[in-house]
Parts: sequence; C-alpha cells; structure tokens
Amino acid sequence: MARLILWLLAFLSLNALVRVAPASAEACQRPTASLPLLHLAQLKSDEVAIRFVGHATFTIQSPQGVVAATDYNDYVRPRDVPTIATMNHAHSTHYSLRPDPGIRHVLRGWTEGAVPPTHDVQEGDMRVRNVPTNIRDNGFTAYSGNSIFIFEVAGLCIAHLGHLHHTLTPEHLAAIGQVDVLMAPVDGSYTLDLDGMMEVIGQLQPRVILPMHWFGPSTLERFLARMETRYPVMRLPEPMITLSRAKLPSWPAIMVLSAP
Repeated sequence: MARLILWLLAFLSLNALVRVAPASAEACQRPTASLPLLHLAQLKSDEVAIRFVGHATFTIQSPQGVVAATDYNDYVRPRDVPTIATMNHAHSTHYSLRPDPGIRHVLRGWTEGAVPPTHDVQEGDMRVRNVPTNIRDNGFTAYSGNSIFIFEVAGLCIAHLGHLHHTLTPEHLAAIGQVDVLMAPVDGSYTLDLDGMMEVIGQLQPRVILPMHWFGPSTLERFLARMETRYPVMRLPEPMITLSRAKLPSWPAIMVLSAP
C-alpha cells in the first residue's frame, strides 16, 4: 500500500511538469550572453527545456538560451547549431569528426592519447562537466572511452550516461553527485544489459528518467515492462518537456518523450 501511495503521488506531480510554477532554488550560475538560435523555447528563470532529437541526442536549453546537444553526431542532429556539443566514442552515431564550426564548445568524452577527458565548462547559466567511464572495444577495455556528462542548469542536475558499459563505482557516484534528471540508454545489449541499467538507475536515484538509445518499439517496451513495477511511466505526446525543480516528482518516474 505504501508503494502504491508513493507511485500515485509521483504520477500526479509528474503531470504538472510541462509548465510549472517558479522554484525557490536559484540557477547554478549567473547568466551571460549566448548564441542566438531560431528554435528557442520561452522559459521562465527556473525552467529547462529538454528535447529528444533521436537515438542518444537531446538538446538541453537554459533560461538564458544556452543550448547543449548530447552525443552530437553526423546522423542525428538538432535543427539549430548548439552552443555546446558533447560526444562519446563508442560508435559513429555518438560523435562527429566534423562538428559544425559554429559550436562554441565541442567536448569529446574519450581519452585522446594518454590523457583522460576532463571538461568543466561554464557557458552563461549552464555548467557542463564530465565523469569518464570505460567501454568494451573488440573484446578489450578502452579506459575512459566514454563520459557521463553532467549539465547543471536552473538548479537542476541533468546526467547523460552516453554509451555506458558498466555499473558505477563509489568514486563515480561521488564525482557525479545527486542527479535530478537521467538520460539512460535502454537497448539492453550494446550498452548495459537491463539488469545492469536498472542497477545504475538505482545507484543514482534520479527523480526523472528519460529513456534513450532504443532501436525500436520492442526494445523500449522491454525496458518499460521491467521498470513499471518499480516506477510510474508517463508517455508524452511531444518530443520536448519543460522541467523545473519545484515540480519534480517526489518519487522516481520514467518519462518517455515522443520520437521526433
């Protein structure tokens, strides 16, 4: 009964996320000027707009118009040139060797040479940093071949797991911090298997889980079938949602953004 009550409370609060009242928490950093874009959402000072572009790519827009694109690549790209592009190296659908020259910050999430990737960028009212993880590479381990990118904006901590291949250590968790919104790959094979991904979600305990990296309805439904016994699931009719801290669900919830 207690779990059911928590589930209902989370579901009711989740329905209020699309446009919400101002939050008491201030933005993480002070805003400055950013690149003008054509397709900006109109946001309040405590809101973040997240749009699912496809595969593992989302755009994250700050109140001051800074836009970050996750796992920026040559196949799935946002309509506008983002201010910040993060990339991971597991497959070509997660990075680009020819990023648009208009991107102000191109953050590569893998080791180049012997130096692990280390990023901590402040652009206007958005901070972007990374936590390196390892990937499988033809039967071997590519150390620091992937990064979990953390976006701190409007008082929220948004984490994109990239092409995560393993569960997280205490050191990873300490470096990541408390996650509010998690973008999680749910394919169950190319990244982590479903048991492993469920463990990672349990480790991070985000308030909102956004599935990504699914290759068709059956892949997505297999993940949701495993998860809906633990968390409420909300299927949104649009590829974009506006979030703020004030109206985050009180219990972890899964939000499925519509494919564009």
